[in-house]
Amino acid sequence: MTNALVVIDVQESFRARPLWATTDNPDVAKKVGQLVDAARAAGDRVIWVLHAEPGTGNTFDPAGGHVRVMDELSPAADEPLLTKTVHNAFTTTNLQHLLTVAGVRSITVCGLRTEQCVETTARVASDLGYQVTFAIDATATHPIAHPGAPADQTVEELLADPRTLSAADIAARTVYALSGRFATVKTVAEIIGS
Repeated sequence: MTNALVVIDVQESFRARPLWATTDNPDVAKKVGQLVDAARAAGDRVIWVLHAEPGTGNTFDPAGGHVRVMDELSPAADEPLLTKTVHNAFTTTNLQHLLTVAGVRSITVCGLRTEQCVETTARVASDLGYQVTFAIDATATHPIAHPGAPADQTVEELLADPRTLSAADIAARTVYALSGRFATVKTVAEIIGS
């Protein structure tokens, strides 16, 4: 087995946040599901990664019950489910060890958020020598507030602020930053050949 699919942060924590209403790809789980089905059919390794922030009381605190794979997806019994506490999927998990033991040299990454956890995982994977495919339409993100915006800004205020960086701009910038440097950027249809 030389290929693996790494599913990053496709978890209910995001749906429990008010920002979910601004997500650019609310059906991300459907696209991720297509990649998972294709990877399983090909005999590729599927590895699930969740993000946790224990003790914070927010939606990423495991005590709240939201740190779980989105309800419409389900890891198979033999598919590892890792929990990370930083943005990339490597630093606080044994992901690299799992990939090495399985002989994986090429990974496809997908999940939440496009420019944060998925992108940083792609960059680290590239630095570690993996061939990386970034499944752009199996990622999702939301607009980002201007650095000077108040921390308690409402979703409505975020969307009304002309300085807010749109999710579409974020995705476009991520493609520019990764393409040909850290990853090959493809759509799900291009990856699974449909």
